[in-house]
Amino acid sequence: MSASKRPVGVDAVSEFAGEGVEMLRVLYPDLHGVARGKDLPLAEVQRAEEGLPFCLAIMGTDLRHTPVVPHGAYPDLIATPDFSTLKRLPWEPEVVACLADLHRPESETALPPDPRGATKRVIAALEEIGLDPVVGPELEFFLLTPDPEAPGGARRRLDRFSMVYTVGPQADPEGVVRNMARDLSAMGIGAYAMNHEFMNSQYEINLHHSGALDAADRAFWLRTGVKDIAAQHGLLATFMGKPFNDQGGSGFHFHLSLNRSGANAFDDPESDDGVGAEMRHALAGILSHAPALMAFLNPTINAYRRLVPDSLAPTHANWGWDNRTTFVRIPPERGPATRIEVRVGDGSANAHLAIAGLLCAALHGIRDELELRPPQEGDAYAAEEPGDPLPGSLDQALDALERDETLSELIGAETVEAFVAAKRFECERHSQWVSEWELDEYLRHL
Repeated sequence: MSASKRPVGVDAVSEFAGEGVEMLRVLYPDLHGVARGKDLPLAEVQRAEEGLPFCLAIMGTDLRHTPVVPHGAYPDLIATPDFSTLKRLPWEPEVVACLADLHRPESETALPPDPRGATKRVIAALEEIGLDPVVGPELEFFLLTPDPEAPGGARRRLDRFSMVYTVGPQADPEGVVRNMARDLSAMGIGAYAMNHEFMNSQYEINLHHSGALDAADRAFWLRTGVKDIAAQHGLLATFMGKPFNDQGGSGFHFHLSLNRSGANAFDDPESDDGVGAEMRHALAGILSHAPALMAFLNPTINAYRRLVPDSLAPTHANWGWDNRTTFVRIPPERGPATRIEVRVGDGSANAHLAIAGLLCAALHGIRDELELRPPQEGDAYAAEEPGDPLPGSLDQALDALERDETLSELIGAETVEAFVAAKRFECERHSQWVSEWELDEYLRHL
């Protein structure tokens, strides 16, 4: 049966029983963008429709497995499947998977920290003023070989210079990334091309643009799929921003536009530059919230090691026409393709929180008709007045996010507070950790 003719809900899952499917996987992103969930045998799918319980502490737990955000007596979190997102996993053909909506047991309107729910709220606010957000996500990742002797326990699988935009066995031995692209395309998430990127053993799988929630969901599926397929091959895929001192990092770029009545609201063929007032206001909103947005776009301590001059990652809150040294680039296409590209995102960013934050800032700019500063001309790294500097650390970005009442109100105080608490604890742990650099620098001399 074709996907377009399948029924919705539990019946949709049951339809797969005759096709060798044995399990339903229900997933949702935590605050870090990590996939959490449960697997259910098909005979138990009815339980999923009623809602699956998890401990709410998962939405305040750091990556070292420490519950950071207090939740009283550790109550439940309920995940209700969104069967409209149901997909068969080509790399695990016995599994179908879907995403979930989250709420607390006492009420479906009692909101826990929830990145996907935050995205939905911001989209609804834009729809109230007649705007439909469209997003094109771009993610990069490194593919590594586990190696207990290497720093971090993994080394670059393909350690050869100048492989950028190279395809085939030289760039992708055994076709692992090619198979990733094939499976993700078959999954139906709009994966349409792949290539080796600039850094050694770094790759990109391109995704089509779509509605904002679908785009965030597809970026989540891509990250989850890439990591799962790598694991099946005994490899490690990482979206960590800068895992190597001798290489640049992995970014996460966001192409954003807004439609009104089915037409691109950013396009204005009557203006001198071909863009309309709503795009200028939206861009002004994003720039005005840039310090706070950095917490969502660069949510790790490591992410800020990537943001240095001449790295094609911005260091200041600025914008320019087809300028890849700025925070926001306006690509040269016009008409339906008129859009803005936010270039500062780190590969580690949670797609749902990042998109929710950017859209919230754009909404503020449009509602308040914020004025846009002049564009940055030429090399922003060498400019005398490149704009306001971006936060130089996760701590500084969290300070800005805590001060930003606009983002917190629309994204949800529960989500922002839990995110900040978990990330503050991460910063605190890092400040007390003796690093390899310190040992190399001081141990023998001092």
